[in-house]
Amino acid sequence: MRLLLAGAALLSAAAYYVYLPLPGGVCEPVKLMLLDALFRSFIQAGDVVHALGVCHRVHLLNRVVSWVEEVEARSCSAVHVTDSQLGGVPARVFQPKGGRRLKRGVVYFHGGGWALGSGRMRSYDRLCRRMAEDLDCVVVSVDYRLAPEAVFPDQYHDALAAARAFLSAQVLERYGVDPQRLCVSGDSAGGNLAAAVAQELGSDRGPAPRFKLQALIYPVLQALDFHTPSYQQNQAVPILHRPLMARFWLQYLGADASLEPLLLANNHSALDQRAKLDWTALLPAERRKHFRPVVREGGAAAGALPGLTDPRAAPLLAESAVLGATPKAYVMTCEFDVLRDDGLMYASRLRDAGVAVTSDHYEDGFHGCMVFAFPPVASAVGRRSISGYIRWLDQNL
Repeated sequence: MRLLLAGAALLSAAAYYVYLPLPGGVCEPVKLMLLDALFRSFIQAGDVVHALGVCHRVHLLNRVVSWVEEVEARSCSAVHVTDSQLGGVPARVFQPKGGRRLKRGVVYFHGGGWALGSGRMRSYDRLCRRMAEDLDCVVVSVDYRLAPEAVFPDQYHDALAAARAFLSAQVLERYGVDPQRLCVSGDSAGGNLAAAVAQELGSDRGPAPRFKLQALIYPVLQALDFHTPSYQQNQAVPILHRPLMARFWLQYLGADASLEPLLLANNHSALDQRAKLDWTALLPAERRKHFRPVVREGGAAAGALPGLTDPRAAPLLAESAVLGATPKAYVMTCEFDVLRDDGLMYASRLRDAGVAVTSDHYEDGFHGCMVFAFPPVASAVGRRSISGYIRWLDQNL
């Protein structure tokens, strides 16, 4: 009887920890709750070892990722896989076997809040393999440096160096890539880097090859406003809670973690800074819903966070002329994602600047869903989103 009672108590405690009220309409809520519980457990363990001075919280998370997720570069019958370097930056290269003589080319930047993950993770390895095989495309997955050792603009410089190297005639010839069919892409923080790289290289006027496309997957693009409608609506929706995104931004910008409450209260930026980001004008009514701007007059952290208004860190804030020089765009967004409005506003600004944009919105999607398209999670919206992404590349690249 005691064992039964103890078992019931443990099950009840586990259910209490796992259960999270989720909005109606989110895809496969039970899977999402289990994912969130696992992720929260690792984050909380990281917080404990950080507080004890054992190691930085991010280091523990990355060690777990390395142990569980990282895989070796293994070729298969359809794709040749090697680990290499581009512009001095580590990268994994996926080359399809056979097919057309000249291949399409994609430079891909993984997500993870500029602090977590790797292109060597199983989920990204599977994604890039599928892209290489389905598109007859050379995919280069870049392993840029991570916070806390690297802070802005280090990740941006790594991404730019890798992209410039990929565009060089020598590298394109080495991998048999068509210089007229090139794309820069990434998800989440990697989408941020892809957008920033597209802006920088779009301004180049030299004879070198240029990216034909930019494909941004639920990108993070600004840190001036943590109370956009999607931040308000989805602040507690997994797997990217609003406080976690604020923490990632502070780590990326090399700022003190004690500033997190200011970011969450929207008391971190000055009024004239926030004037550059008017979501009431950039978002359609069906996304604004009943939400109202949260305005604070303090701007207490503005001086400590110069990167807030640097377009290399926050591509949404770039001038229209810069946006207009970027390539044709694909922007994926998910309804149940704090970053939804970042992507929607960027798509709106790109269109206003004269760029052709495909906005691909998933009404039942959540942040990170595309990399959960494979077992053991195999989310239905993940499978749909990766199919939509690859279909668009196939039709446009």
